[in-house]
Amino acid sequence: MAQPSVVHQPIHPDIADKLLEEYAAFHNAHLAHTVPVHELPWDPAIRSTPAVLGGSEPLKVGAVKDYPLSKCSVRVFTPEGEPPAAGWPVFIFYHGGGWTLGNINTENAFSTNMCNRARCVVVSVDYRLGPEQPYPAAVEDAVEALQWVHTHGKELLGINPTQIAVGGSSSGGNLAAIVTHKAALAKPPIPLVFQLLVVPVTDNTASTTDSRYPSWQENANTVALVPAKMLWFRNNYSPNKEDWTKWDNSPIFAPEESFKKAPPAWIGVAELDILRDEGIAYGEKLKAAGVPVEVKVYKGAPHPIMAMDGAWKAGLTSTIC
Repeated sequence: MAQPSVVHQPIHPDIADKLLEEYAAFHNAHLAHTVPVHELPWDPAIRSTPAVLGGSEPLKVGAVKDYPLSKCSVRVFTPEGEPPAAGWPVFIFYHGGGWTLGNINTENAFSTNMCNRARCVVVSVDYRLGPEQPYPAAVEDAVEALQWVHTHGKELLGINPTQIAVGGSSSGGNLAAIVTHKAALAKPPIPLVFQLLVVPVTDNTASTTDSRYPSWQENANTVALVPAKMLWFRNNYSPNKEDWTKWDNSPIFAPEESFKKAPPAWIGVAELDILRDEGIAYGEKLKAAGVPVEVKVYKGAPHPIMAMDGAWKAGLTSTIC
């Protein structure tokens, strides 16, 4: 008789009654018996596998083309059909993966959904990753991608440079938030029309002993992004603790001046995510600066759920595209 496989990632009793049943079933079937990435010896080859399981297949779009930048590349998704007279609106997207995992293919499904549903060009940034290329490499690439789109996008991509939005998921949400401040403080400023932050990392000083963000303690026994895994990601990306308080590492510390100039925001957070409260706090800081903000809390959801639209009968991504 075959021996049952070892459960490496059980659903803890602390969250079992709160967790969406549909996610719990997926977790037990596909994740519970796998060793968490932060407990394995580091091997860059792990990036060839999806950072999050359960994503949907990419949709058909009008065109897909990769472009090289100085130290990274971008993938551009263009809708079918004719662009508006002034050019396509454009959404610059930064994928998740803890600044450690992921690649140019990581969130093709999200990019194609956004391209089709929002009728916009999507520019997905293949920024450099830790631990090989630590902070501030990813920030530099994120900013360069924005500058490239703003400067060359009309000619190369057929976009309207006055209709630029940015967004990202998790670590990508961190980079997108940082980019809004970089754009506001640039000389001259780069105008942005919107920011979409999905379960973003906004404060790399947060921890389970931090009373500012109760979700780190409340969700210490969550699934998917446990505190030890988040700290593993953080240390891979930003090994020097003194960097964590810099605002281009933790955008919640950005200057008040740039918060006041930030574009309108949509912030999605998950109830059972340790990052929940820093995402909410970031939204409150934007609101205090007079920026229109909508914050959506997904009840019963853990950190990765918005990248798992292929696993659900009714995917969550329909609410953010």
